[in-house]
Amino acid sequence: MPFSAKQKGVVRRVIPAAVLSLAGLFLGALTFPVSAMHGPEAGARVAWGLQWSLLPMLALMVSVMRVANHRFATPEDIDGSGLTSGTPRVLILCAIVQNTLEQAVLASAAYLIWAIAMPLSWLGAIPAAALLFVVGRILFARGYQGGAPGRALGFALTAYPTFAMLITITLVLLARIAGHLV
Repeated sequence: MPFSAKQKGVVRRVIPAAVLSLAGLFLGALTFPVSAMHGPEAGARVAWGLQWSLLPMLALMVSVMRVANHRFATPEDIDGSGLTSGTPRVLILCAIVQNTLEQAVLASAAYLIWAIAMPLSWLGAIPAAALLFVVGRILFARGYQGGAPGRALGFALTAYPTFAMLITITLVLLARIAGHLV
């Protein structure tokens, strides 16, 4: 079954995002100065992961603020989605909030698990992922009205670092378990 024009547009945008995501994670891990942390203890690791979760939370905050500001300035939307059907603009803004919430939850959990489970030398991947998250959210919001191809690059830059981290953590933990079973 051949791809539609929209599917081709998505693929053209997510491939570079995948490359950028992996390169960003590896570059972050390679260039991370261990001295930037307050020590290798579990508490310092959790603090490291949690502080970088600030960036996804700020992206979520900005998304929520955009909806609130729009609602305040738009008589058709000021009463909220429970009382109105919503203008096309507020529906887009709410979709961006919903996706940003989903991505922020996954990313924040990934940062914390990564901070605890991965070797200290790999913790530089967390700030790289957090920065990619913010860039991704900006591109996702700016491209949303362009449909699937318009938001694909932003979605991928947001999601792929998180997905890569979660998959890597899973493989590392499975390898550790398998090592203990042998």
